[in-house]
This record gives sequence, C-alpha cells and structure tokens, in this order.
Amino acid sequence: MTQSLERTGLTISLPDHTQLPESNGEFVKNFHEHPQSIILTDSIEPVLQKIHPDRQYAIGQDSGIYWRITEPLERGAEAPDWFYVPGVPPLLDGKIRRSYVLWQEHLAPLIALEFASGNGDEERDSTPLSATGEEKTKPGKFWVYEQIIRIPYYGIYIFDTGELEVYHLVNGKYHQMKTNQRGHYPIEQLGVELGVWEGSYQNLNQNHLWLRWWDSEGNLLLMGSERAEQEKQRAEQEKQRAEQAERSQREAIPKLLAMGLTVEQVSSALGLSIEEVENEE
Repeated sequence: MTQSLERTGLTISLPDHTQLPESNGEFVKNFHEHPQSIILTDSIEPVLQKIHPDRQYAIGQDSGIYWRITEPLERGAEAPDWFYVPGVPPLLDGKIRRSYVLWQEHLAPLIALEFASGNGDEERDSTPLSATGEEKTKPGKFWVYEQIIRIPYYGIYIFDTGELEVYHLVNGKYHQMKTNQRGHYPIEQLGVELGVWEGSYQNLNQNHLWLRWWDSEGNLLLMGSERAEQEKQRAEQEKQRAEQAERSQREAIPKLLAMGLTVEQVSSALGLSIEEVENEE
C-alpha cells in the first residue's frame, strides 16, 4: 500500500515497506553480530511485554530505517544492527515488516545500536546531507540518527575492544553519556541499563564480551536459555532439600522412640503415618 501526501495540489505517492529494498546487498560483517542481536532481544522481551501489555512495539535487527526517497532507494535508509520502537504494531496489515518506514509511521526508535567491526569511525560519521541537493557522499550515520531520525539513545559497540559508547539526544544534539557506578548506561524510559558482559554463548565456548541488559538495580536480565537453566537448578535444589528433610525425619524416628515416645506420638510429631514410623523401627 502506498501512502499519499498532498503538496500544493499534487498527489505524491510514497512506497511502503513492501515496496522498498530489504537489504543493501552487503554481507553481515562478522559472525558476532547475529548472536549479539539475539542476546539483546531475548533478554529484554520480558521487560517490553510488561511495558507493552498490548504488544505494540517493534524490534529491528540489521533492518533498514527509511527516512528519504533517493536513487538507488537503499541509499535513503540506515540499518542499525539493533533497534527498538515503542508504540507501533509488530505487523503491518498482517505482514512481517521488511523495513521501518518513517513517512509511513512517524515514530522514531527509542534506541539504536551499531556493532562496529572497525574502530567506530563509520558509526561516528557526522557528515551532513548536501544542502545543494547534489549529493556526492552518503550522509553519515551519526548525523542521520541525530538530525533526521532523532533517535534518543544511540550506542556504538566496538567488537574488537569491547568498548561501548552511548549518546543521548538532548536539545537536538547527541551528548556522550557517562556510565553509572556499575559501569552501565541507564536507559531510563525502559528502566534498564546497557553494558558489557563477559561470558559464553551458543558455540562460542570461550568467554567473549557481549552487550547485555541489566535492570535498574543491577541484576542481569537473563535470556530464555539462562532462565530455563536457572529454573532447572532451582528445581534440583528444591528436590535435594525435600530429600534431605525426608531423610532427617526418618533418622529421627528411632531416636524419638528410644527416648520413650510412643509410635503415635512420633507419628504426630513428625507428620508421618503410623505405618511409616513402624517401618523405621
């Protein structure tokens, strides 16, 4: 479905997400990007479902945000490695989004993250769009996110060093944030913190540095697999406690009987049946 705008009596038809390129044809730059995006999405989903009980939010992973019409079309988009938009439906007309189109939805992402394979210069590029219309170079990501899309939080994570920079949009300008006492960057609207965590994930058995979320009290937000493992350990500990309590009860039976208590008294004291007490005599 195209969207029409009225300008000086002329109808201008703009393409929607189904008519715009999904990709600029470039390869994902390294094998780190895909699992990194999964970690971020998986661990923050429970938080977002509480914030949005109506499920009105969208997460993009290496997906295009279209902000202008140009030729070729993909030059009119930036594709953050991860971004979150509150207050928009996850599907459009029942279809999975192929890209995020600003002139179709008018809501900017709250946060966008770039995973830099280099030193971050590309992600910090603030080259503006040519005022003459004779564009020779594509405007820089930093400038587009700050001046056009106006994303409140912009993070640059450098894989090689594990360094994280987060910028906050204040009065139309990005200001680099400082970490809190835990070394994290608070994202106040979400009630979470963003930081770097060392650990293993998927088949990367050695410890690596990953972007992770924490809650406002500094507790790591767990992924589904971590939550399942935690629940498994909790259940195993509860089983062991129950088994130990049962052993303790049975070990107490002969001691109580030796002290002169009757079978009935021991049964009542330990909450066991008379048959269970008699079997332990």
